[in-house]
Amino acid sequence: GVLGSGDFARSLAVRLVCSGFRVVVGSRNPKRKASLFPAAAEVTFQAEAVKKADVIFVAIFREHYSTLCDLADVLVGKILVDVSNNTEINHHKESNAEYLASLFPACTVVKGFNVVSAWTLQSGARDGNKQVLICSNNQEAKRTVAEIAQVMGFTPVDMGCMSSACEIENIPLRLLPAWKIPIFLALGLFLCFFTYNLIRQVIHPYIREQKNKLYKIPIEVVNTTLPCVSYVMLSLVYLPGVLAACSQLYYGTKYRRFPDWLDQWLQHRKQIGLLSFFCAALHAVYSLCLPMRRSHRYLLIETAVKQAVEKKMTIWVEEEVWRMEIYISVGIIALGLLSLLAITSLPSIANSLNWREFSFIQ
Repeated sequence: GVLGSGDFARSLAVRLVCSGFRVVVGSRNPKRKASLFPAAAEVTFQAEAVKKADVIFVAIFREHYSTLCDLADVLVGKILVDVSNNTEINHHKESNAEYLASLFPACTVVKGFNVVSAWTLQSGARDGNKQVLICSNNQEAKRTVAEIAQVMGFTPVDMGCMSSACEIENIPLRLLPAWKIPIFLALGLFLCFFTYNLIRQVIHPYIREQKNKLYKIPIEVVNTTLPCVSYVMLSLVYLPGVLAACSQLYYGTKYRRFPDWLDQWLQHRKQIGLLSFFCAALHAVYSLCLPMRRSHRYLLIETAVKQAVEKKMTIWVEEEVWRMEIYISVGIIALGLLSLLAITSLPSIANSLNWREFSFIQ
């Protein structure tokens, strides 16, 4: 059973029907909402839907839970699956699932499917997150909902008892929790290197030679800064592993806990490495765009005019040509290797590699 007629309820009904379940949808306006659901799903009033189902997905907002109190007698002994989320982290003292359980003590409440989007439900688990986090105080009810999730193509993850519901409801609301420190680190390095390159390439020539080179700031100074950030971030990926190994050798054991700062550093290596790859990719794009600048065209024309005035037939410098050719070639190879590291850090790729293959790539 599915109580509700919103987007998530509709997507849930579609996925359940495609998975072979008999679905009955409870709505306050069944005639008006029937066209939104698949033909195989029966759309009726909430009281009728509750009578026909043993497992009921409550796909309505927390504020509307009280409207179901009239169905309390019919809901006795049913399994209620709370799929709701909040608009803010820890918006209420108790989780939505715990609140639902307090309203219907004769029912068994299971928290689940709140970390799965409506799009994932419609398109199938192959196009989205496959994990479904489940928690409840009743093991049999958890097992029932987990079996339903498996038939739908998802991977159920047992998160324990109902006290975990608050944590599960906070997961969709967190904004990149594992990325904050690496992002601030990258921004700090970028500002430091950008300031240095700004002084070196723009401010210093202006003070010493009165040359206005402010045009270099948007592309050239940024392009000089990005690789500096990239290789420092890449070194920060492997440095904590060396420090951890030295710590284990010093204390003569691998079971001693690392300091908190080193432990946090080790846990953020993947994010630091991906940000390193991001900066390197931007550097490659910026480098390709250098000849497209208007200032570069003016410098080419100015060089050609000087060559004509001085009646030079050629300004070919063999050493500079070879240096640039090798520079670009090695840069392309380096970006390719860094791309390989970034791709193998993705869970879907890393899970397909054994330890020896992963170590070989590293």
